[in-house]
Amino acid sequence: MSETPPLGDSGTMTLGLRDQPWLLQTVYWLGALIAVLHLVMNFTTLFSTQWQSTLHFVGLGILAMLLYPPVRSVRIAASRGWLAVDLCLAVVFVVATLWVVGSEDAIYDRGVNMTAFEQGLAVVTIIAAIELTRRTTGLVIPILIVVSLTYVVGWGGWLDNIFKFAGLSTETLLFRSIYGDDALFGSISQISVSFVFMFILFGAFLLRSGAGDFVIAMARVVAGRVVGGPGLVAVVSSGLTGTISGSAIANTVSTGVITIPMMKRAGFPARFAAGVEAASSTGGQLMPPIMGAGAFVMASYTQIPYTHIVVVSFLPALLYFLSVAFFVRLEAKRLGFTIEEQAERASFLQIMKEGGVVFVLPITGLIVMLVSGFTPTYAAGVAILTVIGSSWLTPRRMGLRAIVDALALGSRNMITTGLLLVAVGLVVNVIAMTGVGNTLSLMIQQWAGGNLVIALVLVALASLVLGMGLPVTAAYIVLATLSAPALYNLIADAQLVGLIASGQALPEAVSAMVMLAAPDKLALLGQSMSSEEARGILDALRGIDPSLVTGLYEQMLDPALALGILLSAHMIIFWLSQDSNVTPPVCLTAFAAAAIAGTNQIRTGFTAWKLAKGLYIMPLLFAYTPLLYGDWTTALEIFFFALVGLYAFAAAFQGHLETDHGVVMRIVLAILALCLLYPGEPILHWVGLAAFVAFFAWDRTMSRRALA
Repeated sequence: MSETPPLGDSGTMTLGLRDQPWLLQTVYWLGALIAVLHLVMNFTTLFSTQWQSTLHFVGLGILAMLLYPPVRSVRIAASRGWLAVDLCLAVVFVVATLWVVGSEDAIYDRGVNMTAFEQGLAVVTIIAAIELTRRTTGLVIPILIVVSLTYVVGWGGWLDNIFKFAGLSTETLLFRSIYGDDALFGSISQISVSFVFMFILFGAFLLRSGAGDFVIAMARVVAGRVVGGPGLVAVVSSGLTGTISGSAIANTVSTGVITIPMMKRAGFPARFAAGVEAASSTGGQLMPPIMGAGAFVMASYTQIPYTHIVVVSFLPALLYFLSVAFFVRLEAKRLGFTIEEQAERASFLQIMKEGGVVFVLPITGLIVMLVSGFTPTYAAGVAILTVIGSSWLTPRRMGLRAIVDALALGSRNMITTGLLLVAVGLVVNVIAMTGVGNTLSLMIQQWAGGNLVIALVLVALASLVLGMGLPVTAAYIVLATLSAPALYNLIADAQLVGLIASGQALPEAVSAMVMLAAPDKLALLGQSMSSEEARGILDALRGIDPSLVTGLYEQMLDPALALGILLSAHMIIFWLSQDSNVTPPVCLTAFAAAAIAGTNQIRTGFTAWKLAKGLYIMPLLFAYTPLLYGDWTTALEIFFFALVGLYAFAAAFQGHLETDHGVVMRIVLAILALCLLYPGEPILHWVGLAAFVAFFAWDRTMSRRALA
């Protein structure tokens, strides 16, 4: 094993992480064994899903106790006394967890009654989950867990509003927190054991095989002959690296150490270079086929196949990366850059020969297997074997030591994500038990007043606040549980309004309800009407019983359309949950890029926020267009106009198209962008496109005259 400084899960240098050589060796071999255990659990039936989740939690918890001291300080990290305390605590937590899970059958035999000792073991297990997430992710998740659990057995009964909850006994809470389907070792934990761990392990094998070096070299070839090439290298390399890591911060620190200095040497301002890297790396979690852990959670929540989510995510992800690339090109043009040939750049064939096969073959094989219907877990396992085999076609052959390195790296990179996904089950369990999610969803609908834009703004604000303290995956899980139903209802309402306004007949039973709720509107049924009149009918029905409108979703909406709306609602939340990476005041990805570039953190955050505007534009397209569920012709048409619209928006923000522009022309460009992005208006799209092409041609002519 190479002698390298300790790294956190994000790949960043972590102050106070234990780094004694003997301890790192212990973690190394233990991590490799834990990875092997996960391979056994995923490809055999030796363990039940409950025991899989338990061993997953215990294994990663031991690694966390060894690596992460109770306080992030160099003195405590180096203290043998604190390490001895942590070893004792690790033994207590492991024994308590294994014992309480092993007691499940006995508890059921007693009529679902837990003894005082078993309740004590459950408390120790929950405290261990809280402490481990505190050490690895900070205070926000532990506080959220404590607030959630005490709401059920305490302060929820003190409230006098709609969030009042009568409460459950401590025994009931403990039982459901350990053994429930949405609990500590429930469905989310199982996603972590299978899909997430296998893909993180796949990424570790790719990195150990040298695929990361290939990504950077290939990006140089692809972008090296284009104006602003060094900046485009950051965009391309971060997008490709995203298929490996699925982590924004890991993308930043792994590719940024190369791309940011490269951009600075080319003449880009340091802050802009850091912003490009942060914005591009954020897109790594949006890039298929891995898309971070969120895509697997989304597949579990929606029961939509993971492969379908990956396929429909490709065009939006491509739009996002192109939107960042547009900013790079416009800034390069504004600064007067020209195309520079790089003599030291290797040829395409040479790069493919030296390392391309170890990236292209596994990724291609993975995609083919997913599309062919194989499970993500099985596909990831075969892809790992493909990495090993294809490495023997390159100078960096993976022998036994390299394989063990990759196994150990995979387990270590999984610590934070795995413990997070296990612990957040406690919060999701409380939301499911108490009905808080339905309550908050109804409140969002009421606050939005039926306006989808307002609802999107509310969700975006909530995602920003949550993202300041929660990792992206946790923010998505919490937001999806709380607000996805509201977004689904609002998007489905818009579809129903269109159907009713077009004159489509309502079911007879519902028509009778309309007669009771709004007799003045009965004559309108079955004929064309305005959208306001159609919405009034829905509001009247909802006033009698909200389930009447919910029933209409099932009766009047095509099942494929309803499924597409569900996917759109979750994809909106998934995209918005990324914004905390690049939105001040707390934007860790931008801060990591700023550290590499040596720039002010907050200013870099605002630059990254500007460059990552696609994070906000794409959710609008998900909400108002069939980009995710239309046929390919429709999707490509939306993609084309959105592409031109994003370029116009970038030009408006940069104040430069082919020449510099003042406020008036920037407003004109912004208006053209809105015309191109405005949903459902083909005439407006074509007019906007013609106007933008004319503007571009005129501006290009002015640029050439200025240079003449």
